[in-house]
Amino acid sequence: MTVSDDVLLARAYLLRVAEPPAPAVSRFVAEHGPVAAAAQIRAGEVSGAVAEETAARRAVWLAEQDVAAAGAVGARLLVPEDPGWPEWPLVALDVARARGVPWAGRPVALWVRGTAVLGECTERAVAVVGARSATAYGEHVAAEFGHGLAMAGVTVVSGAAYGIDGAAHRGALAADGPTVAVLGCGVDRPYPAGHASLLDRIAESGLVVSEYPPGTPPARHRFLVRNRLIAALAAGVVVVEAGRRSGTRNTAATAAGLGRLVMAVPGPVGSAMSVGCHELLRTGEANLVTTAAEVAESVGRIGIDLAPPAVEEQARETDGLDERALRVHEALHRRAGMSAEQVAVRSGVPQDRVRAVLPALELTGLAERCDSGWRRREVIGRR
Repeated sequence: MTVSDDVLLARAYLLRVAEPPAPAVSRFVAEHGPVAAAAQIRAGEVSGAVAEETAARRAVWLAEQDVAAAGAVGARLLVPEDPGWPEWPLVALDVARARGVPWAGRPVALWVRGTAVLGECTERAVAVVGARSATAYGEHVAAEFGHGLAMAGVTVVSGAAYGIDGAAHRGALAADGPTVAVLGCGVDRPYPAGHASLLDRIAESGLVVSEYPPGTPPARHRFLVRNRLIAALAAGVVVVEAGRRSGTRNTAATAAGLGRLVMAVPGPVGSAMSVGCHELLRTGEANLVTTAAEVAESVGRIGIDLAPPAVEEQARETDGLDERALRVHEALHRRAGMSAEQVAVRSGVPQDRVRAVLPALELTGLAERCDSGWRRREVIGRR
């Protein structure tokens, strides 16, 4: 389906005229359609919250320039009229807004750079987030999760920041899986600058996504706003490392507000970067996960995405013995033979019982007769 230029330009204008999340503008567009809504806003024929959200920029029309600037870096405007729009994941924002959550505005459109289709990527997706000043432990876990989830066919969503985010993206890329980076600036502004090549790699097989028009600089409030998209586009959010007060905790709270499953990875008890995770676990705000398989099971399809069972402890050769037989077996030496009387004294088991147990242990291969009496028999390959 081809989207008309009028719709694309109207939505490009709306993304620039109203600073996200702009919930009033989002509702106004849903009620009137993008072309009519853009015309009324531009003409100043709106009031209330819509007028408040658009007053500062309503006269700024840069739609054609924004589309051209995006095209120059291989990006385009993805709109709800496009079949690749992630309709189902974004419903959570509508539900939260209906409950009175103030930040839960649905995006009017999204600027995307990359080869993947966002609607398809988010059919099975998990967000992996965490501290920028991550520890080596945290980055290792994030990379393992990113790789494991990608191998399971799950899209990894994150924010392309230093630390945990970057490690999760790299893990997914190492598995040749799709990954989605959601930015708090324009898609033509690689941020952080040190991740410019990482963002290029993400765009080769996945997507770089932003609500903000090309040229928009990064800002702290924009990263907090984009966190709602990271949470909305994924079925669940995994917090790998986080301080007590951090943007990562904000993402976790946002995910919970959208009805998404929040998961956290435990870390060293003395690590400041694990304090946020431990707090989430202690208060019951998050489920504990330690592997990518556990994450996939937590948010996956019932009866399909099951984590492999824990490896059971290797069975001992003495597991089937009753209490007295076990005491007799433990009383035996490995090399020197012992008489039944000596075994009885050492084990505390009556002598007549010892005489009955020893042949039974011989039949099971746990004891053997020798010239000087009875001794324990070592079973090759078993403990």
